[in-house]
Amino acid sequence: MAGSDCTDCVNTKSNIVLVGPMGSGKTAVGRQLARHLEMEFVDSDNEIERRTGVDITFIFDKEGEQGFRVRESAVIAELAARKSMVLATGGGAVLDPGNRSLLRDSGTVVYLRTSLAYQLERTRHSKNRPLLQNEDRAAVLQRLMEERGPLYDEIADIVVTTGSQRIGVMVGEISDRLREHGFVAPRFDGAAAASAPADGQ
Repeated sequence: MAGSDCTDCVNTKSNIVLVGPMGSGKTAVGRQLARHLEMEFVDSDNEIERRTGVDITFIFDKEGEQGFRVRESAVIAELAARKSMVLATGGGAVLDPGNRSLLRDSGTVVYLRTSLAYQLERTRHSKNRPLLQNEDRAAVLQRLMEERGPLYDEIADIVVTTGSQRIGVMVGEISDRLREHGFVAPRFDGAAAASAPADGQ
């Protein structure tokens, strides 16, 4: 892990960066966490789609994964320069060393760790995950986790396990861990998050 808990220090990084595998809940958790902390929320994959006008699958089809990763790195470089933002990243964003450095330097990195079973459940109806198309989803997810798991751990300041719990509960746990890590947001009330309604559950 990139850092450790510090109850008496102040974290000067103004962003929160969510990393983790597909299906770990980065977008849903990030959106509610940003709302709770009164911060901007950005999903890097959604930002790529907004800028190109096409979905991720189309980019993979036309440019391949390498072409998509070039676009992803350019978007992350721009987003990392912003302040007071919750950023949800794509599962493969950590593959590029430059991305890892930018994400680590720009914010407190929260790794949403989850099980293969939960990933399979969360992605079973998804049509916009090109790496899962026309292959054994379990085998692909397992392979990706073996490749990317150490990279998530490498840059993570905080690790939170996600699963069947309500998103509001996860936001409460992340809020508590952020506070322990010295993170200061405009409005920070960890107790309120646990009772907040869940998004997408």
